[in-house]
Amino acid sequence: MKLNTIKNVGKSDFINMGPIELRQPIPTKEIEMIDPFVLLHHYGPYQISEESNPFDLGPHPHRGFEPVTFLIQGEQLHRDSLGHESVVKAGDVQWTTAERGIIHAEGPTKEFVQRGGTLEGIQLWLNLPAEKKMIPANYQHVKSEDFPVITSEDNKVNIQIIAGNLEDKSGKIKTQTAVSAFMIDVEKDGYYELKISKNEQSLLYLLHGNVIINDTDTLVEDENQLIEFQQDGEGFSIKGNEKSKLLFLSGVPIKEHVTSCGPYVMNTQTEIMEAMRDYQQGKMGFLPVS
Repeated sequence: MKLNTIKNVGKSDFINMGPIELRQPIPTKEIEMIDPFVLLHHYGPYQISEESNPFDLGPHPHRGFEPVTFLIQGEQLHRDSLGHESVVKAGDVQWTTAERGIIHAEGPTKEFVQRGGTLEGIQLWLNLPAEKKMIPANYQHVKSEDFPVITSEDNKVNIQIIAGNLEDKSGKIKTQTAVSAFMIDVEKDGYYELKISKNEQSLLYLLHGNVIINDTDTLVEDENQLIEFQQDGEGFSIKGNEKSKLLFLSGVPIKEHVTSCGPYVMNTQTEIMEAMRDYQQGKMGFLPVS
């Protein structure tokens, strides 16, 4: 297999969002976005208790993209203006298609806060083409045990297929565009070669551990944690230096101008202003504070 050339190796520095400190590998000064992926946040691990609960996001709107949560540790409650209410647990994925507009709230469940524990997850913003930015909103919640898993020949690499296809198995998430999302768990000395479509831009993000990519580049927690690949090969190889967890994402580039402001991702500034107006006028629905 011809390996994809590595285009960028990026860090995942901490930023502050109000009371929340989290990692932001996309966007950075070096990598503005990896089309169609607009933003990637790695929050936690936070120690949640009744005395400390920084990650409690009250009702807020979105339009024009898909906010996706991959929950790594802990337990979160999702509520939205479509009437959905679900408890998302470790390994689960919630895939919100904001489209013309949705209001949602998420944070640790009251029971989780009372008993205490560790909360950690990934928040991904996946762009949508102009033709789909104003279709009806939707919400999907898939439990960890319902995703198919591919295991390497050495039994040391497990790949959870969240969206897209791998080795004739398909993820449970229905996507609006051609996108793949895999959660990869690698044991020490585990090895696997993962194929990538040449039509898709792709990235690999290290949550924890230490791995070697394409036998040359190393991703290490707290150092270099993200790799962006060129579209010039058939895939990449991964080998574990220690027990590691990674998120792989790939998607067909949309190649449209992106304008974002706060919780909106649109194509023009006029559309951003319209989103603000529609939210203020209640056109995205309502969600009471719990």
